Order: sequence, then C-alpha cells, then structure tokens
Amino acid sequence: MSRVVLVVEDSPQCAENLEIALQAMGGVEVALARTGGEALAILASRAVAAILTDLDMPGMHGLELIERVRSDPGSRRIPILVLSGSTRTGIRERVLLSGADGYFCKPYSPAEVRQRLEQLLHANEK
Repeated sequence: MSRVVLVVEDSPQCAENLEIALQAMGGVEVALARTGGEALAILASRAVAAILTDLDMPGMHGLELIERVRSDPGSRRIPILVLSGSTRTGIRERVLLSGADGYFCKPYSPAEVRQRLEQLLHANEK
C-alpha cells in the first residue's frame, strides 16, 4: 500500500525534482499542489502521510498552511517538512515553532530530505 506525500510547491522545476527524489523511496505516491488552497483541498479529499511545503507561494503563505493543518484534528499529526529559499532572519525558528517537523533551505539535498521524511513516516507508523 502506498503512502501519499503531498508536495506543495509553486515552482514546477522544484516540484518535479522532489517528485523524482520521493519516487526513489518506493511505496510513495506524490500528490502535487501549487498553492496552499490546493493543498487544503487535497487534504480534505484523501489521506496524506506527510507534507513537503514551500513558504513563499501565491495566495496562502506556507506558515498559514502549517497553522491550518496543525489546527485541524484530522491532520494535526501529519509530518510537515518545509523546503524554502527564504533568507529572512529567524524564519527557521518561526517555521519550527509553527509546528513543522523540519526545515531545509534551498538548495537542499534531496537525499537528506528523503532521509528525514523516511524517519518521520517510520515514527508515525508506530
């Protein structure tokens, strides 16, 4: 049975790179959303095992997405990793305080992201 990983990324190239990296895990189906609104619609329609999200997207900022996911009893336990090119002071701390389980600054290592995701998925299965 495959686990769905929701990738929320407005850059088609970044989304494609993540999808390729995640498919190497095996047993993972990637669902793509370009905006926070699309991500919430996917979360409402299917079970999601984990979320990988950018911060700076049109419409809804990634921090708002994280807060909305964490405030919903049905999704609050879903692991969330943030992958962002933001260089704002204190952004990593804000992301982690908002409830994310990890932060990777672009450019990131797909292998490191995949490894952290595998750890989170394994911990969630217990």
